[in-house]
Amino acid sequence: MHVYLDNAATTILDPIVLDAMMPFFKEHFGNPSSIHTHGREAKSAIEKARKTVASLLNTSPSEIFFTSGGTEADNTAITSSINGFNIKHAITSPIEHHAVLHTLEHLEKEGKIQLHYVKLNEKGEVNYDDLEHLLQNYSHCFVSLMHGNNEIGNLSDISRIGELCRKHGAIYHTDTVQTAGHFQHDLQKLKVDFIVGSAHKFHGPKGVGFLYVNGDRKIDPLIYGGAQERNMRGGTENIYGIVGLAKALEMAYQNLTTHKEHISKLKTYMINSLKTEIPGVDFNGASADPENSLYTVLSVSLPPSDMNEMLLFNLDINKISASAGSACASGTDAGSHVLNAIKADPERGHIRFSFSKYNTIEEIDYTVKKLSNFYK
Repeated sequence: MHVYLDNAATTILDPIVLDAMMPFFKEHFGNPSSIHTHGREAKSAIEKARKTVASLLNTSPSEIFFTSGGTEADNTAITSSINGFNIKHAITSPIEHHAVLHTLEHLEKEGKIQLHYVKLNEKGEVNYDDLEHLLQNYSHCFVSLMHGNNEIGNLSDISRIGELCRKHGAIYHTDTVQTAGHFQHDLQKLKVDFIVGSAHKFHGPKGVGFLYVNGDRKIDPLIYGGAQERNMRGGTENIYGIVGLAKALEMAYQNLTTHKEHISKLKTYMINSLKTEIPGVDFNGASADPENSLYTVLSVSLPPSDMNEMLLFNLDINKISASAGSACASGTDAGSHVLNAIKADPERGHIRFSFSKYNTIEEIDYTVKKLSNFYK
């Protein structure tokens, strides 16, 4: 058995999504900027995909822009807002994805903004009173607080954050890479200026994402060089990727309840099995709280052991794929900035399991058994 439990890093491409993409690899290969028949066919497919995404998010197609992924979408929202709206202060948290943190830190280093961090409790949950205090002190600021944390699974109340930002005149961006396709986002109800998505997190292709830009916020491009994406992103469009993104998001929304129920059961089953098989096991952040965490992510804290340094290696030998933290930090020895921020015990072993619609109870049993054997 080979078990894949690293779906927060990337998901397998759904065969139906691949089928939708294939004609644009082989037959409809025209450049969408060309005015001949081949070009118009490609352009039409992009605009159809844009309408699909906009409809699913309950917004206008004119507010959806396709990007190379979540990182570019985050960078565009942050950099273009701070440069374009003369922002001097930004509020974020120390557990944001590096696509957000590193971008804001770079802008602070350039002297463009002063960066402020909202307080978190011991589980890494946002202190909303402190957020309002910061908003009161720094008017006309930029706020970036993610919806679902990619390492510990914490969910923030983006409706509440949006209301606070509107109340205090702040621009609000939320990194929704881990929740797009897994939670419903109604952009007619949410008080948000920017959200993002990355297709490979919901069984679409890699290398394509989207950025929602509230129609009330006019920003300049991050990438220049052409009139594509209504002058918002230069460069020939990734047409097969865009078609795949729209199809994957459509399928995710059609089966949202079914998939959530299936994956939630797997996660709860794994929590209970780990508690039974490994004395002293714990869970990081709010990841074991079904009401306040991503149903797709479980961050496990294992007892101190000599095994911990080789934990991922031993799981891999046993054909189990998981992650010690954010996949974007793989290959570094700096440790997880998220686990450091919540003061996770460095003597314990920390591992993230993340689930998809394709995982099974048998895979969870196999994984828990192998993990338990390491500690016996």
